[in-house]
Formats: sequence, structure tokens, C-alpha cells
Amino acid sequence: MSSKSSNICIPVHMLTMLMMLSFMLASPCPTDHVQRCHTGWNYFTCNNGRVVEIDIGYCDESDLIKVIISSFPSVEWLEVSHSNLTGNILQQIGLLQNLTYISVSWNYNTGGTFPVYITNLTRLEHLDLSDNNLSGNVPSQLWSLKNLKFLDLSYNWLTGPILQSFASMVNLTQLEHLDLSGNKFSGTLPSDQLWSLKNLKFLDLSHNWLTGSIPQSFDYMVNLTQLEHLDLSGNYFSGNLPSQLWSLKNLKFLDLGHNQLTGPILTFFGSKLDLTRLVHLNFSGNNFSGTLPSQLGSLKNLEFLDLSRNRLTSPIPPSFGFMINLKLLDLSTNQLRGPIPQELCNLQKLETLNLSMNSITGSIPPHIEYLKNIKQLDLNHNQLSGVIHLEFRNLSSLSYLDFSSNRFSGNVSFQSTCTLQYVDLSDNFLTGYNGLNNCYYLSYLDLSDNIFVGEAVNCSDFLWLEYNNLDMSGHYREYCTETDFLRKPSKEHKHILLLEILLPMIVGFCFLVIGYVLYRNKKATTEKSQLEIQKHGDVCSVLNYDGTLAFEDFIKATEDFDLKYCIGTGGYGSVYEAKLPNGKTFALKKLHRFEAKQPAFDKSFKNEIQVLTNLRHKNIVKLYGFCLHNQCNFLIYEYMEKGSLFCALNNNEFAVILDWKTRVNIIKQVAHALSYMHHDCSPPIIHRDISSNNILLNKEMEGFVADFGAAKLLDPDSSDQTVVVGTLGYIAPELAYNIIVNEKCDVYSFGVLALETIGGKHPGDLLTFLNYSNREGATLESIFDKRLPYPTDDRRIKMDILRVYDVALACIRMDPNSRPTMRNVSQELSK
Repeated sequence: MSSKSSNICIPVHMLTMLMMLSFMLASPCPTDHVQRCHTGWNYFTCNNGRVVEIDIGYCDESDLIKVIISSFPSVEWLEVSHSNLTGNILQQIGLLQNLTYISVSWNYNTGGTFPVYITNLTRLEHLDLSDNNLSGNVPSQLWSLKNLKFLDLSYNWLTGPILQSFASMVNLTQLEHLDLSGNKFSGTLPSDQLWSLKNLKFLDLSHNWLTGSIPQSFDYMVNLTQLEHLDLSGNYFSGNLPSQLWSLKNLKFLDLGHNQLTGPILTFFGSKLDLTRLVHLNFSGNNFSGTLPSQLGSLKNLEFLDLSRNRLTSPIPPSFGFMINLKLLDLSTNQLRGPIPQELCNLQKLETLNLSMNSITGSIPPHIEYLKNIKQLDLNHNQLSGVIHLEFRNLSSLSYLDFSSNRFSGNVSFQSTCTLQYVDLSDNFLTGYNGLNNCYYLSYLDLSDNIFVGEAVNCSDFLWLEYNNLDMSGHYREYCTETDFLRKPSKEHKHILLLEILLPMIVGFCFLVIGYVLYRNKKATTEKSQLEIQKHGDVCSVLNYDGTLAFEDFIKATEDFDLKYCIGTGGYGSVYEAKLPNGKTFALKKLHRFEAKQPAFDKSFKNEIQVLTNLRHKNIVKLYGFCLHNQCNFLIYEYMEKGSLFCALNNNEFAVILDWKTRVNIIKQVAHALSYMHHDCSPPIIHRDISSNNILLNKEMEGFVADFGAAKLLDPDSSDQTVVVGTLGYIAPELAYNIIVNEKCDVYSFGVLALETIGGKHPGDLLTFLNYSNREGATLESIFDKRLPYPTDDRRIKMDILRVYDVALACIRMDPNSRPTMRNVSQELSK
């Protein structure tokens, strides 16, 4: 034997545990009482002379876990969550015949198929295998565990028809809690088996691949008299919702959001609601239509109501003000009309009010300051008007305020110290503001696209902001004609603004008079602008602070487009960075001289500007202006500090900064922008060149779609009309034989972009493989960016990545008709 000694390093927490084990094995547990022995972050419980409970959660030592489990074969209660488990350890757990409680959740190293050996534990009452990367089908033996009361298999990769599982579940007569959410179960819901579980209190089947209609045989549902929690959200259910649903009188939580359910929502609620215990109600992201049910006002215990992203058309019922315990009310992205009812100001517990993306008219209720607990107030993209009167000293919890894209006018006053962190008042008719210096917590401010008068804002007063857009330029409400957008604001427009302010007090006859005057003024100014352009030739229209910037300012800022200011080059032009004396930085896209001299270019260029000028989405790079000059033509864009997504992913240091949350958010932002272009613009706009080079990042690492107008700059009379447009590797395969372009080409390109973003590089040949494989053939782990750690500690981020992967696979399908729309994609990623 060697005389040399060996040094063994044992972690302190492992040594402590081993010492505790040694003590407990040498000294039997007390027989007369229960004793809990702590080791700092774990414990053992003894009863009647033996160890009956073991908590070794958050233990990274797999060998230690094996020793502990094998040392106490009589244990009844075992907690091994957030630990370093492997399949061998699970097999060892299957030998502990006395177990009634097992929790092995959040063990990402487990993987593999469902551990069949656990089904041998016939005394089991509580089984939690959530977040374990388990895949494949659920074994039928599981349903023979007749003592089960709690079963959680959520957030794995489990597959198979849901009907097959429920067919055997009838044996689990004592089951109270069933959570199968966050898997890939498919097929339709059973018509009767599920509803035989009379003791069921909690049922969560959300975020799976379930399809078809929710069974009309919900007559069986009357058996579920104890059900309190029902979540079917994030699936693909379609059709109408059975009215029998409202027979579940003990229901507290009901979530059917983000499906494809249809029909008038009013018919589901009937004349009387018996769900008086309901606390959470979510029907968002469906295709419900019709009138908002006034019956909802009778739900006095309701705290969460989300009916957003539907097709509801009606005024907001005043009865909504009777839900006195409401904390969140989200009716956004519908087609609601009429004023905001004064009764909503009675909701003194309300923390979030979102009425954005509707057609709501009138003014802000005068008593809105009664909402003393309000934290988020979002009314953007409506037709609200009048002066903004908010007593910020009464709204002491308000941190998020978005009134953008309305018709508010007058002066906004922040007279007292406020807690606002996010303020967006852009795209209104505001003429002034004061007191913003009282908002000490402010980090986001957007006052652009108003008609502020007086002295220009001093940007140095807001240097602490993470984001600010203090552009004080005017804007034009009407859709521009070919040259109408080139003119300066005129006195006629000021008169029109005055009329708009007084509009609520004008009777129907005045509407006709104003409409006639507007028509004549617009026609006259359009003709005048056309004559001026023909006369002068050179045109420069720039949205700016003081209205004095011209062609010479940009020439000077770039030293006549010196190459040292060039930050990128494309097929139609080069991009230059232009920093002006006022501190504002723009990106100038200077078009190549050859394209500028094409006969059909002038008209197409103006049409392109016309479209870009009227696009208003926070994730589309903003066009500030343009210049048509004898020397050169250029577009003036918002400057993106972090460059393109392509460059970021191809820089190892930058790629690490782009963590999983940031990448998922970029993908979502691009999806929302494309959905807006395809479904909310008239006519729809097809990008035709979605790629990582055309996704730009600002300093907050947010994604913006850029260069979506390049394809429209082609000469319609040239042979390029039949040439495939786009970037190689992102072009939809059908364009190889069909030059008719539609929005599904963008969908395919987006799918490639999404895979590239989570993979860190273009998927290349993997695209072909993914088109002909399923998840078992190509898992997320095989393609995700190895420069980032796998997100084991954040369930939300993990599920977002999995959802992006699923959506991307659907987007790159070979058959264009089988690809989802960008609206579907946007809604799916918003879940």
C-alpha cells in the first residue's frame, strides 16, 4: 500500500448531511413523538422509531440522494424537487413501497420516458412529476393507482391522444387535483369519462395541442360539483361554448383564453349567472363576438376579468362598475364603442385597466382619480378626445400610463409628485405640457407626434430616461394622397383641430358642414402641393423639433455621405449615421444613384413613403422623413443603437447578452409587427424579406422590423417583377415554382428567423430535416444556442422557448396553406 495519503474534498452541505445520516442510522428515532431534524436546507421527520418524511430538495449531489433514499426504505413522504435527479434515482424511488407522497418536480436532468416503476407504488396519494423533461406517452399503469388524490404532470414533453388517457382515468375516483398543462397532448376531449371524477377540484389542461369543440355533452359536468379551478387555455378548441358550463357553481377560476372559440359571447352567460364564487375569468384571444354581457356585473367576487383580443362590439356596460373587488379589467383589442362609463370609477380596488385598441369615444371620466389603487392605465389606439385631467397626487400607485393614438388636446399637467415610470402620450393633438420634472421615477417617455407650441423641449432635462422620444413634430390624421403628405401644416388644419375639440357639442347638421369643408380644403391643398412639386423639383420633408432642418443639415452631419459614417449597405442603398447638432441621431438610407434614375422610380418611391408614413407600430422602425433632391434621394429613419440581429447573433460576446428572455421578446415583437402589417393595415403589407439582417435592435434590445419596403422599390416595368425577392435561406420554398407572393411567404421567413434566434445561427440544412421530422427526431436541445445555459430555473422562460420552437416548426411547413397566419402566431406567443 502506498504511504502517500489522498485528500478528498467534500462540500460542506454534503458533509453536514452525511454526519446527520450517520447519527440517525446509529441512533434510532424517538418512538413517542414526531421529530424533525434540520440540516440547514433539508429535514427528516421521525415517527414511531423510523424516518417517515425526507426533504432533500435543492440538492445537487446525485450520489448523496441515492445514499439517502436507499438508507430509509420505510419512508412515506419524499420531497426531491429542484435537485439533480437521474433516471436511476427514479427507479430507486420506485422501490419505496410505503410512499404516499412524492414530489420530484423541476429536475431537468431526468428526461427520458415516463418512469413506469413509480406505478408500482400502490399507496401513492400525491404524485408531482412536473418540469422534468419527460417525453412519450403516459403508461396505462398510472391509472391503476386508485388512491391518487393529487397528480401533476405539467410542463413536460408528454404526448399522445388525451382521450386515451381519460378512458382509463375513471378508476381514479378519489382524484382532486389533475394538472396536465404544458405538454403536447393532442386530440379531442372525451364526452363523458372526464366528468365522472366527482371529487375533482382542480383541472388544468392548458397549453397543449387539444382540438375540436368542447363537448356538448357537458350535461355530465353537473357531476363535478366540487370543481373550483378549470383551465383549458392555450389550446386549439373551436366552436361554441356549452351553456352547461355555468352549472359549476363552486367555480372560482375559469380560463378558456387563447383558443379558437367563436359565437356570440352573450349566449354563454344566459339571463342569470350562478357563478357567484368566481374570482378569475379569462376568455381572451378567441373569436367571440357580439355584445359584452351586462350580467357580469353580478359577479361581486371577481378580481380578474380578461376579454381582450376578441371581436366584441358594444359599449362597455355600466354594470361593470358593480364588480367592486375587480383588480384587473382587460377589454383591449376588440371593437368596443361608446364612452367609458363613469361607473368604472367605483372600482377602487382596480390595479390594471386596459381598454386599448378599440373604438371608444368621448372623454376620460371626470372621477377616474377615484381609482386610487390603479397601477396601469392603458387607453391607447381609441378615439378619445378632450383635455387630459388627471389628479396624479390622488393616483399614488400609477406607474404605467399610455394614452397614445387618440385625439386628446390641450395641455397636460403633472402638477404634483407622481410615481409614473412609463408615459406614452404620442400621436394626439396635445399643445403643451408641464411638471414632468415632478415624475422622479420616470424611465420611458414618448411625446412624439403632437402639435406642441412654444419653446422646444430641452432634451438635457430628461437625460436620466432609459427611453425618450421628445419629437415635437406635428402629424396628419388623414391618409395622404400622392403628394398631400409633402405640405406643411396650414391654417386650415388649425381650424379643423378647433372643430375637432368642439365636436362633441355640435349637432348632426354641423357634422355635414365640417365634412364638406374638410373635403374642399383637402382637395384644394392637394392640387396646390402637386403644382409646387412640379415647379420646384427638390423636396425635403423631415419630422423634427423646430421645423428648420433641411437637406443641408443631413449633408453636413454626414460630411456629404462620407464612408466613415456608413453603417451598412444593401441592394438598394447604403445606411449612414447622422448626428445632428440638437443631439438627435438618425439613420439615413441613401438610395443608389442607378435606382434613383429609373423612370418608374419617382412614383414608387413616393408611394413607399406614403405607406411608411401611415404605419404606426412600436416594433416597426419609424420613418421620420425623406428627401428628394437633384444630388441624391434618402429616407430618414429612427436610429437603432445595437444594429442588426444578425450581427448580434454572430458576435460571441453580444450573443451572451442576448439571453433567453431577450431573444423570446424579440421574436414576439417581430411577430406582433408582422401581424399588424398583415391584418391591421389596409391594404395588407407583405414584407417579402424577413431576415435577421432586417431586424434591428435598439439600446433596450427590443426588436424592430426594418426595410420592409425594399421590394416595392422595384421598377414594375422591369424584368425584376418575376425575380424572387428576399434573402437566400429565408425564402419560402413555393417561390421556386410560383412567383405569386402572399403573406404566407412572410410566415415561412419568420419561422426561419425564430429558429435562428433560439439557435444562435441560421438553421441551414436542418430546415429540410425539421420539415420531415417530429419532436422526437429533433428536440429543442439539439438546436438551441449552446452559448447560453439551458433555462432550468425559470418555468415561464422555458415554456416560452418551447412555444417559440413549436410555432417556428408550424411556420416552416412546406404547404403554405398549413402554415398559421401571423395573427395566429402573435396570439400564440402572447399566451
